[in-house]
Amino acid sequence: MGEFNVKSPAQSFDSLFIRRSELYSQYVISNAYGWGINANGQLGLGDTVTRSSPVYIGNNQWKQAAISNTAGIGARILQDGTLWTWGINNFGQLGQGNLTDRSSPVQVGSLTNWKSVAVEWANAIAVKTDGTLWTWGYNADGRLGLGDTAHRSSPVQVGSLTNWKSVSCAGNCNLAVKTDGSLWAWGLNAYGSLGLGDTTARSSPVQVGSKKNWKAAIATGSATFGSAILLNNAGEIWVTGYNAEGELGLGDTSPRSSPIQLGSLSNWVQVSASGHHVLALKNDGTLWAWGWNSSGQLGVGDATDKLSPVQAGALTTWSAVAGGFNHSLAVKTDGTLWAWGNGTVGQSGLGDLVNRSSPVQVGAASTWRLPVAGGESSIVIR
Repeated sequence: MGEFNVKSPAQSFDSLFIRRSELYSQYVISNAYGWGINANGQLGLGDTVTRSSPVYIGNNQWKQAAISNTAGIGARILQDGTLWTWGINNFGQLGQGNLTDRSSPVQVGSLTNWKSVAVEWANAIAVKTDGTLWTWGYNADGRLGLGDTAHRSSPVQVGSLTNWKSVSCAGNCNLAVKTDGSLWAWGLNAYGSLGLGDTTARSSPVQVGSKKNWKAAIATGSATFGSAILLNNAGEIWVTGYNAEGELGLGDTSPRSSPIQLGSLSNWVQVSASGHHVLALKNDGTLWAWGWNSSGQLGVGDATDKLSPVQAGALTTWSAVAGGFNHSLAVKTDGTLWAWGNGTVGQSGLGDLVNRSSPVQVGAASTWRLPVAGGESSIVIR
């Protein structure tokens, strides 16, 4: 397999989903670059120096990259199926069997059958090529899905099923889609982020509804306030959970405990969410955003929260998006990279510490492909 060449939003990858912590593993990535805050070594550069411009991370065999929304951990899967992690490790979230921080990538065990991984501030979740599901790290509220609340410093299998397809984790909850299209959730459930119709925490995966038409799901939010942004095979977006910043896009700030459709459109092809703002692409290549906007992270030219989707500019050439905690990244069909929102620790990659409320091009390169935005850090693939 060669480098993934994004040609149009309609030609996106399998799940038609991009998240701050996920690049899907069926594409071999050429080169990774990182920037932003690095206090915990979350850029994997061997130090804790913050960068405000793209820095080459190295290794041209990346299949997938992941970076957390808060605290600072990162992960990658290489073409050979090995899993590597780095960053803070106070709860064993690096899966190394210890609590030692790392500022450079360290391999997790010796297995070569990892398929995809998602990380958050203190826990991680991954799927192997055999369809098994594995978790490790912080486990308050049962967010590891193992039926208890004990922390783990090494990967532990969740159940015995072999039909897991894609995973997502936030600071308090986890979501997963099986190969049959069913949606499953577990962890803290404050404000109904699990979509189960209540606010009761779950320590094991529970199916969300009975529908089996889900492509992928995003768990987003903070350590206590979570939301779920869902995309189905029909191109519809459904939402549930915390909504104080309007991140559900429903025109109000009331939480929901069960999934509700966002509008009536069925032409959404990509969604990214982190913190409390959401970015989405339609199949016509337009970019839309809603939710928290204190630093201009919605890219609509102001710093006012939006309770419903608002188009960012008038261009129809957007092909990939990634939302960080309060900054945003996007790639156009011509391969150029654009950033906006909070830049106070260099997370926009524009060489300064300035906030932007509209997209600004990052450098002059036209070979960017897939962005991943973490809390205040970024990893993008060329």
